[in-house]
Formats: sequence, C-alpha cells, structure tokens
Amino acid sequence: MRGRADARVHLHALARGRPAHPAPYAPETVPEPVRRLVLSRTDTPAFVQGRYHDVLVANPLATALSPSYRTGVNLLRATFLSDRVRRLYDDWDRVSASVVASLRAQAGPAPTDPRFAGLIAELRSGSEEFRLLWDRHDVRPRTAGGTRLIHPTLGVLDLSYEKLTLLPDKGQVLVVYHAAPGSREAALLASLDVTAPPSDATAPRSDVTARRSDATGPPSEGTSPPSEGTSPRSEETFS
Repeated sequence: MRGRADARVHLHALARGRPAHPAPYAPETVPEPVRRLVLSRTDTPAFVQGRYHDVLVANPLATALSPSYRTGVNLLRATFLSDRVRRLYDDWDRVSASVVASLRAQAGPAPTDPRFAGLIAELRSGSEEFRLLWDRHDVRPRTAGGTRLIHPTLGVLDLSYEKLTLLPDKGQVLVVYHAAPGSREAALLASLDVTAPPSDATAPRSDVTARRSDATGPPSEGTSPPSEGTSPRSEETFS
C-alpha cells in the first residue's frame, strides 16, 4: 500500500534526524531565476509555496484561477479557516485530508520548528476538521495528481497539477496546474481574465499578513502584502 510505504519512509527520515530548522522568523525568499520563471509562464497557473505554506510568488494565471494563489497568502489558513473555500472543490473531503497528510509528511509528528508548531496549534484551535485530520497521523507527500475545481466564472475544471521541489533544505516547491492540450480545460485556462481582481464571492476571510500570531512570528519579509485592488480577506487553496 502506498500510504504505508510513505509512512515507513517518513519514520525512517525521522529516525535519521532532521536538519536544523531556520531561524523562526527568518524571511523566505525565492531565487530570482525561479521568480522570473514563474512570472514568465503565460500558459499555465504556477506559484511557489514556502516551508510554512505561504505563497511566495504567483503568476497572474494562478491568481485568476484562485484568489488565494497570490503572494502573501497562507494556504493552510485559507483551507481550514474559511468556509468559502469549500464551494471551490467538488472533492473537498479528499482535498482537505490530502493537505493534512502532506503537511504531516513535511512537519513530522511533533514539529520542533516554532513557526510550524504555532501554525498547527492555531489550526487545531480554529478548525475541528483540521484537528481530527491531524490526529489521524496520516502521512502522504504530494507530488502530482488531479483535482476538480468549480471556478466562479468558468465552471467545472478538471485539472492536473505537479509539485516540484525547488530547494529541499528550505521546503520550497513549485506548483503548476495544467490541462491536456486541446481539451476544454486548456481552452478555459487560456480564457482566464488575468486583469480582474479576485472575486469577493470566493474570497475567504484571512490573509497571512493579518492572521500571523505571536506564536508563529511576524510576516515573512520574503512575502508581500496584498496588492491594491485585491480583498484583504482573499484566500483559497489547493495545497
């Protein structure tokens, strides 16, 4: 079974010891070549997710696909601390369980990183669903797969995604959505309006720059506040 294999790999990694964590409040920065690569993609939604599941850089297509795929948003808070996110997924139960299993694989069963520990404590306190999923101790890294999004203007989108590790020691991954060439979804992605601000109809309530508690430290200097014209409450995720 794949899940058991992932769990064994996870336990062996823990037994070998984990690398030293960065300073709790150290800024997360994206290498400039990677930033240029993400912003230059005009055919596929793409963004970089940091160690603490903050969006560090996103291209306009990613933000048009989901208002939470924008610089400065924390995808974990977006997933579990906003009721509005659920309407964007046809398979919400699977998505939420997969997000937590992936987080467990990255953070370990008892995170020692203060920011990780603080973020998990906040989510456990604010979301009964997260608490129940976290306490299941499922471990399942996510590198590729598919999802069905219910976009507010384009309707149902069956998309594939890839999560590519960029800097293993910094926990950064590049997330890219794509559709089969010539498919209905490919045509719809090409029609996304990259100039329109995120819709309040799908915008959750919290932003990483507003929600970061003392337990998790100040906002990362490597992330930017929401740009003008976007709702400060805007988040949604597929992490």
